[in-house]
Amino acid sequence: MSTNLNRRSVIKGILAGTAAMSIPTGFSALAMPKNETDMASNFLKGNINHSVARWCFNDFDIENLCIEVKKLGITGIDLVGPKDWPTLKKYDLVSTMCNGAEINLVDGFNDVKFHETLIKNYTEMIPLVAKAGYKNLICFSGSRRGITDEEGWNNCVIGLQKLIPLAEKHNVTLVMELLNSKIDHHDYQCDKTFWGVELAKRLNSENFKLLYDIYHMQIDEGDVIRNITDNHEYIAHFHTAGVPGRHEIDETQELNYPAIMRAIAKTGYKGFVGQEFIPINPNKLASLKQAITICDI
Repeated sequence: MSTNLNRRSVIKGILAGTAAMSIPTGFSALAMPKNETDMASNFLKGNINHSVARWCFNDFDIENLCIEVKKLGITGIDLVGPKDWPTLKKYDLVSTMCNGAEINLVDGFNDVKFHETLIKNYTEMIPLVAKAGYKNLICFSGSRRGITDEEGWNNCVIGLQKLIPLAEKHNVTLVMELLNSKIDHHDYQCDKTFWGVELAKRLNSENFKLLYDIYHMQIDEGDVIRNITDNHEYIAHFHTAGVPGRHEIDETQELNYPAIMRAIAKTGYKGFVGQEFIPINPNKLASLKQAITICDI
């Protein structure tokens, strides 16, 4: 009797201790002692640096989003421009992928008619990113509009080479996103890993790299782990989302995110993995917490 009773007592104690350590998703950081808020990061293993895309949680104002993501141990928010950088700094968060210099996703560096505007925008933005203490600034190839691969590479090199010296001077990395052209961004040119990698090789600068969006590349080419492993030196950032649908990265979709995260960590990657899924769960923060847990290998 005493052995069984002791065993049950020990198990109850362990479970009680685990419950005490859990931070309820809906518990406001404003009401939480600072040391308890900071404890959230202690539950993460430290092998993956976690961030989240701002636009996926636009129904939260930036201040509340900062409060909530801090509770999950997230240390950065993607796709935030200069206007909101002071709020991120207030909560000791990083703008992990800065934006605001691009025209849009379709008018990019692959077409010389957009170069004048792009070069002006990026020339102004690169020093601002550096002054804020940030590193990555997003850019896009743009749509093909009949432009061949070779023409696209050549045009991107012409435009980006005019910015690379400034990026190198300020230690800012221009990061071109890989987007699928099958479902979400029809006619986008930088839609395969090989296309982005070839451009990076031609530019031959540590200040130009790729944003490998796992969702987009699963749709357009698959073979995600092999492509990440073989080309990791050209990748500065990752995005996630479930396939199909671009929603939660749970068991309802086809990608094995723990395996992908292990492959990323194995390359020695030290950048951020940004959650960029569109939640369908009404409790969006619960979905975000689950995604961080899935990816925290």
